[in-house]
Amino acid sequence: MGRGGYKKSRADPTRDGGAFMALPWAVVDSDAYRGLSHTARSLFIDIARQYNLKNNGRLLASKNFLRQRGWQSSDVIHRALRQLLDSGLIYMTVQGHRPNKASWFALTYYDLFDDPRFDPNAFQGFRRGAYKMHSLDRQTTQRQPA
Repeated sequence: MGRGGYKKSRADPTRDGGAFMALPWAVVDSDAYRGLSHTARSLFIDIARQYNLKNNGRLLASKNFLRQRGWQSSDVIHRALRQLLDSGLIYMTVQGHRPNKASWFALTYYDLFDDPRFDPNAFQGFRRGAYKMHSLDRQTTQRQPA
């Protein structure tokens, strides 16, 4: 307790309060991130925004969830999600299915949270830092017409 019987706040007066999202420079500077479309980068931010230290592997990217964040098109979400999965920045831990089970995702720059509801082999397939294996050279080579 500080003087006068009140607890001194550690709040930083130079920034707005509340929680924040940590996005390491190593991720933002990686070829995987730099090779994303602007749409995929936006989706990545909306997925990463959900992380709270205890839920990596249970992050959502369903249209119903993303609608409240301004996303409208299922096709746009699907294309951006495919880019994120291909880049290694996210990993699917649960495959969703109709009518009402959403897929779950993990950020690969954090360890995977332990949850028995993950699909079988989710832990074996997860690679922390998988985005580091992505190369812009490989991406441009793959996209060139034959």
